[in-house]
Amino acid sequence: MIVKTFPVTEQLILNALGFAQQLNQELAREADALKQTQQPEVINEIAAKKKQLVANLEQFNSQLAQVLATENLPNNQESIKAYFNRAEEAGVLIAEASENWTKLMVACTECRHLNEQNGAGIDLLSRHTKRSLDILKGKSEFTNTYGADGATQSDRHSQRLISV
Repeated sequence: MIVKTFPVTEQLILNALGFAQQLNQELAREADALKQTQQPEVINEIAAKKKQLVANLEQFNSQLAQVLATENLPNNQESIKAYFNRAEEAGVLIAEASENWTKLMVACTECRHLNEQNGAGIDLLSRHTKRSLDILKGKSEFTNTYGADGATQSDRHSQRLISV
C-alpha cells in the first residue's frame, strides 16, 4: 500500500513546504510592517494571507494524517520517520521527500519563532496604545482593582484631560 500512497505523500510534503515558505515570507513582511508606523492596511492584508496559508497547512496535516492512517500510524513526528523507513524498505526512493520534510520542519520552526516575535511586538504596541488612551482619559497609569475573574477593571467614570 505504501508504494501507492508515497507519491501522494511526496506531493503533499512539497506543497506544504511551499505554504510554509510563503508563511515565513508573510511573517517577515509583518515584522517589517510592525517596525514602521501607521500601516494597519498592510498588516490586515498580511493577516488575511497568513490565515489562508495556515488553513492550507492545517489541510495538509489532515491529509497527512489520512495517509499515515492507511499504514496504521498515528499523526506525529515518529510516525513520519516510520513511514519513510517503510517506504525505503519497500524500495521507494525517499531521499527527496525526506529532504523536503526536513526543510518543512525547519520552515515551520522559523515561522513559529517569527510569529512569537510578531505577537510580542503586537502586544507591546497594544499596551502602549492602551496606556496612551488611559493618559488621555485621565486615568492613572496603574489600575489597582480587579474583577472576579482576576482581570484588571477599568474605572467607569473617567475624566478627560483634554477635549477635542
